[in-house]
Amino acid sequence: MVCASLTSWRGAVLSPVSNSATGAGGGTEATAILDWHHPAVEELHQAAMSRSATENPADFLIAAHALVRQEIRAVYALDEAQPASVTVRRGRGSCSQRLAVVEAMARRNGIATRTRGYLVRGEFWYPRFRRLRVLIPDRVLVAWPEFRPGGRWLDASAVFGPVGCESTAPDPFTNDGAETLFDALSRAPLSWRPADRPCIDLSGHVEADLGLFESRDALFAEYGQTIIEPVRSLIDPVFSRWGASRRGRGRPR
Repeated sequence: MVCASLTSWRGAVLSPVSNSATGAGGGTEATAILDWHHPAVEELHQAAMSRSATENPADFLIAAHALVRQEIRAVYALDEAQPASVTVRRGRGSCSQRLAVVEAMARRNGIATRTRGYLVRGEFWYPRFRRLRVLIPDRVLVAWPEFRPGGRWLDASAVFGPVGCESTAPDPFTNDGAETLFDALSRAPLSWRPADRPCIDLSGHVEADLGLFESRDALFAEYGQTIIEPVRSLIDPVFSRWGASRRGRGRPR
């Protein structure tokens, strides 16, 4: 593995900051990343509105997620600070960038969002990049959104897909094919945190829960992005065109 030396924290132990320990209120304001005031995001928002089954905010979120799956191609882009509008205009984005687009549309719709930070072990991505393991960071900072379509906060896994999996156990998420984390959210709830009956349990890959932040902007402002900027700027032009495919065998295009 690489790569502790190429990450923003360079092997240091990351701990929750004091303001994340007490939670975060989130919000609906536009941010540098969640730039919902941009015409490109507004156009996508209007399309999601027209596809929503009802005026219920929960139905809007389902429609927004489905629309992003359809309109924005999954790639291995690395720039976590990329504005949602850029992702929309390019028509491609990483799991994190696609989630940011859904967040931006949610805030435009008046649905508050916030972010929980997880430090995930690099081994989680080994199946997807079998020939590139040496390039995988030892730990990856994941921005995982929460939404408030009603009176309580819901993890992303409780928003976009089935409510539970009591009747049929879902297929596991293997992280080695065309299905990305973003896509998997539509078929079964998954959990980064230990739970009594998780549908898809990813908690074993988590090294640390860094707590809640007002936005993904705040999370990355606190800890930095996983890959340091000089390296990211060198390889992102290639990775941001590399489509998710079976066992990472896709090719940049």
